[in-house]
Amino acid sequence: MGDDEVHNVIIIGSGPAGYTAGLYTARAMLEPVMFAGYMSGGQLMLTSDIENFPGYPEGIGGPEMMMQLREQAERFGLQVHDKNVERIDTSLKPFSVWVEGEEHRAHALIICTGAEAIWLGAEGEDEQKGRGISTCATCDGAFFRDEEIIVIGGGDSAMEEATFLTRFASKVTLIHRRDVFRASKVMYERAANHPKIEIKTFRQVKKWLADEKGLSGAVLEDPRDGSTEEIACTGAFIAIGHTPITGFLEGQIETDESGYIIPKEYTMTSVSGVFAAGDVVDTRYRQAITAAGMGCQAAIDCERWLEENIH
Repeated sequence: MGDDEVHNVIIIGSGPAGYTAGLYTARAMLEPVMFAGYMSGGQLMLTSDIENFPGYPEGIGGPEMMMQLREQAERFGLQVHDKNVERIDTSLKPFSVWVEGEEHRAHALIICTGAEAIWLGAEGEDEQKGRGISTCATCDGAFFRDEEIIVIGGGDSAMEEATFLTRFASKVTLIHRRDVFRASKVMYERAANHPKIEIKTFRQVKKWLADEKGLSGAVLEDPRDGSTEEIACTGAFIAIGHTPITGFLEGQIETDESGYIIPKEYTMTSVSGVFAAGDVVDTRYRQAITAAGMGCQAAIDCERWLEENIH
């Protein structure tokens, strides 16, 4: 790609939102360019089975679905580069995007960089991601019918996930490193009063245990005195928050206090011509299907904006 070329649209990030935006802008003959990131595909690259995306009656692996979405968009002309965007400049038009020290310019941008779940970093965690350890109860809860599982966290999302998981699990143990909870009173009481939920305070996961089938339990540590105990579980859900991938924006686009992009008009951000979709915007649903839907919306909004302002 030459430095002098000005693209119609550059898509930053991949995943369901980015690939759907790429599909729609490519079919609209906008010749989109995507910088998918070194770890292209987003959070679903860590998900072994997806059963709640329409059109897959037998389910599908996360990486397999991402490759299919990518291939479909590429078939219509999306150019994908597995590189990270280092920074952007929205002060002048066309916009500038820097990738590995090279400047690329575009009339419009669609940001689909997503949000990273915050992991515990306990011993054995990387090996069990997707083999029993998850960060999304609505995605993976149904895999643990009549099994004993644990949830780690102390906020509303942890309470919500623990309560939701009682639909499937025989028992849910909520683990929190303190005895004070960030969760709202109503959410805490709903979990605390549920017959299937046990709450263990002053506990943190020191080590994950596994057998040939996958996760089998965890070693819990009391942060006050370092004493440990083992708990058996075949599933674990980490619910200690997400971090949106927006650091590269350097404050040029309006975000909330946590860094999530704030949409201003449909999928348009605070900068005219810059759109956003998926988990980088969505703090509520965080599903593959909603991210894909937002990617479609952003692409259509972008196409109409280009027609009115550039072409």
